[in-house]
Amino acid sequence: MLSLRLFLPESWTNDTARMDKAGVPAAFQEYHTKPEIAIEEIDRVIAAGVRFGCVLADADYGLSAPFRQALSARSLCWAVGIPRHQKVYPANVQLIFPVAGRGRPRVRHVPDVRSMAAHVMLEGAQWRQVSWRKGTKGRLTARFAAMRVRIADGAPQRIGSAGAQHMPGEEAWLVGEHRSNGERKYYLSNLPADTPMKALAGAIKARWICEQAHQQLKEELGLDHFEGRSWAGLHRHALMSMMAYAFLQSRRLAKAGRKKKNPRPASSTQPASSAPGDPCPPVTLTTR
Repeated sequence: MLSLRLFLPESWTNDTARMDKAGVPAAFQEYHTKPEIAIEEIDRVIAAGVRFGCVLADADYGLSAPFRQALSARSLCWAVGIPRHQKVYPANVQLIFPVAGRGRPRVRHVPDVRSMAAHVMLEGAQWRQVSWRKGTKGRLTARFAAMRVRIADGAPQRIGSAGAQHMPGEEAWLVGEHRSNGERKYYLSNLPADTPMKALAGAIKARWICEQAHQQLKEELGLDHFEGRSWAGLHRHALMSMMAYAFLQSRRLAKAGRKKKNPRPASSTQPASSAPGDPCPPVTLTTR
């Protein structure tokens, strides 16, 4: 656990007196969305020299085009959850001039196919059983399908009768997961085009480790038990919880002799990168 940052809703940032009473520093009194805060924290930990392999986030962050684009602009690998209705284009979509009817000639390119929801795009895909790691009760498996797509997060443009549509953006992996309980999940990732399915699944599911950390911080170390009303008090409480977690984690690793069932390769200490053909190491930084 590297960082916790308090999100202040607009009901707080619009009330200066309330923030002053709680001792919120002036630098944090401006409203920022959760994805914006996440990018600021990622920049901060990178500047501090932290190394990681892939940024993972749930759909609350994954649906944000500015968040994904900011990660790509920093040459970071990422794998994020998305809602099933996230629009995508086929990877081979082409930009063409539409055939003009009456009126002025068309001056803007448009996609030669319409975008479609992620779950629709994967309907005809080949699904197969994938195991990404061994758990306490055996191999962890689910059915996955993946294909290369262009994300519909480019500039909005009116396209005929379809109205305003987002133009094709970055090429990425669209991944679907069918769980044994019937639940279906969808993801986008900018991992290299030659990434194997098992590696895609492993990167996506690595977010579980950080989810466990949050759960243990709350249930075992009282992270969410703070009942004070000050900025400083909350952050002291959070810091003590994180320090306690770090100590317990160090004891856990020492007892295990640092022997992992699936040891990470030496490349896990390399800086994050999304250079083509240079897959990211499996160390993760997860936003919540």
